[in-house]
Amino acid sequence: MKEEIINALEEFKTICKTPQDKNRFLSVESYLCELNNGKTIQRERILKNNKDGSAVVIYPITEDGKIILAIEPRVFTARTVGIGLPAGYIEEGEEPTIAARRELREETGYDSDNLIHLGAFYQDQGCSAAFNHYFLALDCKEVGDQKLDPSEYIKYVLVDYQELDELLDNGYITGLNSAYLIEKGRSYVRRKD
Repeated sequence: MKEEIINALEEFKTICKTPQDKNRFLSVESYLCELNNGKTIQRERILKNNKDGSAVVIYPITEDGKIILAIEPRVFTARTVGIGLPAGYIEEGEEPTIAARRELREETGYDSDNLIHLGAFYQDQGCSAAFNHYFLALDCKEVGDQKLDPSEYIKYVLVDYQELDELLDNGYITGLNSAYLIEKGRSYVRRKD
């Protein structure tokens, strides 16, 4: 594994978690839902920052065939830090393709004029209306610096397909969104070769 990946994993490792009294990002609404068959069920809905939490996930490949991965704190996972594909929330009224380009630029400093929408799926139909859109971003070019939010800590790395496979096979890429999109994107890229 590349030394820059090892260093970033160590840098973003969580060393302490202190419970807070007030929730600032997640909230839960409770509903009593009447079904067409006359039955009622109680369900909770998770909101993220008072929104549904719909997001984009981007599988970016540079002009020279490198894959751009994001390393960032994932404090409630076993490692407390994760490696995955760039992703982010869709803003109110924003088209998913625009959100994908914006998030790619913000998190990595790269952009692509060649985005391919590979599908969209709910994050968790049981408790959320969040709908994730998956994009393959081909021919990515570096256009500037990262533009991260104040509480966002992301290092990006460029890997080749063999390194990507090693990270997947050795359990370093464990987020379902990233793993799914890598598999889906891989088959598309193979068809284009």
